[in-house]
Amino acid sequence: MTLNRHEPPAPRSRRAQPKTKGDTVAKMELLQGTLDGLVLKALSWGPLHGYAVARWIRAASADVFQIEEGALYPALHRMEQKGWVESDWGLSSNNRRAKFYQLTEKGRNALEQEQEAWSRYAAAVAQVFASRQEATV
Repeated sequence: MTLNRHEPPAPRSRRAQPKTKGDTVAKMELLQGTLDGLVLKALSWGPLHGYAVARWIRAASADVFQIEEGALYPALHRMEQKGWVESDWGLSSNNRRAKFYQLTEKGRNALEQEQEAWSRYAAAVAQVFASRQEATV
């Protein structure tokens, strides 16, 4: 595997401020099953080490999603076992040894399926919230 150690382009959206309730930042938790899709999307830009994956997801979500190591690395290992990613050791931009992850063809297919599923899900949720039909008993 040839490693391209360039960072993915930063998302080009406005950086929204986290919603606050008083002085406490309201954290948005990932829905179960969401993390794999987010990691696959981060890796679609090319090989990245775990910290860069977490940093990209945080930036792409305007600081809404902050992925903890305890969730990220098990997800990366699970995706490696599924054949969605492959890994190799290399040097990070600060010359430290790091494990870089890269999408496989199977991973690209999984990303496409994840994106389609989330598009359908988000559209259905939006439709429900926009509904003006009264619920009946």
